Amino acid sequence: MDLHTMTQSLVTLTEDNMAFFSSQGPGETARRLSNVFAGIREQALGLEPTLGHLLGVAHHFDLDTETPANGYRSLVHTARCCLAHLLHKSRYVASNRRSIFFRASHNLAELEAYLAALTQLRALAYYAQRLLAINRPGVLFFEGDEGLSADFLQEYVTLHKGCFYGRCLGFQFTPAIRPFLQTLSIGLVSFGEHYKRNETGLSVTASSLFTGGRFAIDPELRGAEFERIIQNLDVHFWKAFWNITEIEVLSSLANMASTTVRVSRLLSLPPEAFEMPLTSDPKLTVTISPPLAHTGPGPVLARLISYDLREGQDSKMLNSLVKSEGSRLELRPRPQQAPRSRALIVHIHGGGFVAQTSKSHEPYLKNWAQELGVPIISIDYSLAPEAPFPRALEECFFAYCWAVKHCDLLGSTGERICLAGDSAGGNLCITVSLRAAAYGVRVPDGIMAAYPVTTLQSSASPSRLLSLMDPLLPLSVLSKCVSAYSGTETEEHSESDQKALGMMALVQRDTSLLLRDLRLGASSWLNSFLELSGRRPPKASAPTAEAARPTESMRRSVSEAALAQPGGLLGTDTLKSLTIKDLNFKSHSETSDTPEMSLSMESLGPSTPSDVNFFLRSENSQEEAEAKDDVGTMDRAPRARTAFPEGFHPRRSSQGILHMPLYSAPIVKNPFMSPLLAPDSMLKTLPPVHFVACALDPMLDDSVMLARRLRDLGQPVTLHVVEDLPHGFLSLAALCRETRQAAELCVQRIRLVLTPPATPLS
Repeated sequence: MDLHTMTQSLVTLTEDNMAFFSSQGPGETARRLSNVFAGIREQALGLEPTLGHLLGVAHHFDLDTETPANGYRSLVHTARCCLAHLLHKSRYVASNRRSIFFRASHNLAELEAYLAALTQLRALAYYAQRLLAINRPGVLFFEGDEGLSADFLQEYVTLHKGCFYGRCLGFQFTPAIRPFLQTLSIGLVSFGEHYKRNETGLSVTASSLFTGGRFAIDPELRGAEFERIIQNLDVHFWKAFWNITEIEVLSSLANMASTTVRVSRLLSLPPEAFEMPLTSDPKLTVTISPPLAHTGPGPVLARLISYDLREGQDSKMLNSLVKSEGSRLELRPRPQQAPRSRALIVHIHGGGFVAQTSKSHEPYLKNWAQELGVPIISIDYSLAPEAPFPRALEECFFAYCWAVKHCDLLGSTGERICLAGDSAGGNLCITVSLRAAAYGVRVPDGIMAAYPVTTLQSSASPSRLLSLMDPLLPLSVLSKCVSAYSGTETEEHSESDQKALGMMALVQRDTSLLLRDLRLGASSWLNSFLELSGRRPPKASAPTAEAARPTESMRRSVSEAALAQPGGLLGTDTLKSLTIKDLNFKSHSETSDTPEMSLSMESLGPSTPSDVNFFLRSENSQEEAEAKDDVGTMDRAPRARTAFPEGFHPRRSSQGILHMPLYSAPIVKNPFMSPLLAPDSMLKTLPPVHFVACALDPMLDDSVMLARRLRDLGQPVTLHVVEDLPHGFLSLAALCRETRQAAELCVQRIRLVLTPPATPLS
């Protein structure tokens, strides 16, 4: 049913129901039913033209005609789901309103809940129109300056969200997912109550997930509490909640239900520097130093998973690296070992950079190991906020290089290597590959990134608007995770905290924050620049300065070491001036044959309109000309504060003004944190990238825009978007048929990477 027909059918039914309940006398229930149908009629009629306009221009933002997906389409689809439910419910009421079994109060509560959701969706549609009016054709992310972006986001986050977490929870997803989401939401609010009574949340156990009876029977109470939690509890709460699956009882149950593998061993990779050959000249090597940032040298944990016991996996050297995990059932190895696999998967898990380990992702990794017949090494990088950027990137890069160098110990010959990860792990897969190219060492043969985040900059997009209703990725939670990963978490001060500070304390605090921002902004860039200088011809390895002075290295962070270098290494133009607004111009830069030191600030150089284009195709392209014709009828002046149409007032949050950090520190614009902001020369070093995204994911536009950039650069890239599933479906692979099919799609993309290209016939 098309949008217009659906709207007209809904209007006809609401008018009929309004007339019926208006004639039922002065009763309160009848009056409210009449009013709710009047409200549905008003919102449906007001929403239809906006949705029609968004749908009319949405095709200009797709990757190609074969992949019709972007945030505008997702918003329209979500609103249609809400309208379809109201249409179904209105028909039910019209057919059963005279029956003695008609539950007036129950149906009224559901209709009022979905009317609230429809009202908020109408507000989101207007916000999407604002983005469409301000942004250039083809650009999904907010182009305004940081002030306009801040205004837009601060206005957006004041919208009421509780209606999406009660009776309407997960209405946009496939029905098979909704019972899980309901259980998750009950567990979340129950967990929140226990967390409040246990300051750090460390004593909260799995039992807290099963004590939320009152939230199960009262959806409105659950929705209000859910909204309070996502706006007020800090990143440590989310770290504790997301790690609940690693409690011994739950992880054991998950392992019992998953594929049985012969090898699942946690390894501790020693923090010792080693040499890697350069791809341009294998006679030359570069030193791969152990991770240093923030805490100094330390081991990196990684889990080896293999369906068969393969040669090398029971060697003395590998056994010396095995880290005990306590009592854990292990099967005896087969008498005969399988030969080494020709391929290897290096996996990096998701979790918002702040939570989970390979243990959380082990169930689907075991399935991968069986289906692909390839050993997998999954990296357990250090988590924020205790270990902010660039610690996780350093550890993942170190572990990747170690796996490439020692693939024979992992049961592989290393002929084909795939980097695979989800969410935050997808981000790290891309940045690890960029770093490998910058070092001149072997890059993976391909990347499979499932629903990755590719920009951590505070820029709105139509898909990010979906975070208003997403139970897994609310915007305030995303903000907390980004703040923790970027090292700016300490900037979250409430007004009461600031009032408690004296004037001198405020000055001291602001000064320290300024110095910290400067330190973080230079940290990974200069550290990587210094490490790149370690390339040298092969010779007897000498201990590095850091290895020789481990105590001193632990005292000095990477940032401090970087600031100690001569000021001449810094360019005159810093990353702080690099915003999405700067990234709308056609690039005329050329790529050299040799790897650039892309990690230094000098790789970007002074940003000018003529040499930077991150998002748009050629200005002369037919697609852009058509987009300008379709979009040009709207007012293209910045209107971040434009009022809603007269008479329309969306609901505002009862939780008060949310202090949401806009993560505007320069470090979030670092291409090794936000690869979508990387210059063309860096992106051209990436291997084939396979994105698997979700149509209803707030991170959808991240995949679409990076895929478009890579496609415009002539880079091999694929994008497949699955319908009606939430972010994180890999961890839900066993839940239903739809999640299993989506997980299988990820396996197919990995198989493409691991399959050697066909040899051309002579």
